[in-house]
Amino acid sequence: MNGGRSRRAARAAGVAPRRHTPQRAAVLRAIAESARFLSAQELHARLVADGVSIGLTTVYRSVQALARDGLLDIVHDAAGGRRYRHRPAAGHRHYVLCRHCGHSQPVDADVVEEWADGVAGRTGFSAVEHTLELTGLCPTCTTAG
Repeated sequence: MNGGRSRRAARAAGVAPRRHTPQRAAVLRAIAESARFLSAQELHARLVADGVSIGLTTVYRSVQALARDGLLDIVHDAAGGRRYRHRPAAGHRHYVLCRHCGHSQPVDADVVEEWADGVAGRTGFSAVEHTLELTGLCPTCTTAG
């Protein structure tokens, strides 16, 4: 994962691209290599274990910048903490997240997008954004009881 995509995404979103740093690149690489959502603390521990010299504050700042640049999806865990996952394409996705193990599954939510666009049209609001979080128990956790 290189900084070129981050800078292009920022320009496409109409914001000034952020400074590309080795630490930010390491954070993005660690997230992109993960199959699940990670907390900033988990990212920090993973990076330190891999020999990356990075502070927890830098990890927090990096995920905030990467999320603003449209490179991360964010969900909230059962305790309200933020968890991050690489967003492989433009736009945002919706997920159903297991409350027990944290497993996530992307879901098709075109109807939600259409509804949000309709709300904007009916109310006259512009730049309408939305957040949708679906939680439940995954099949493995349901079977395990």
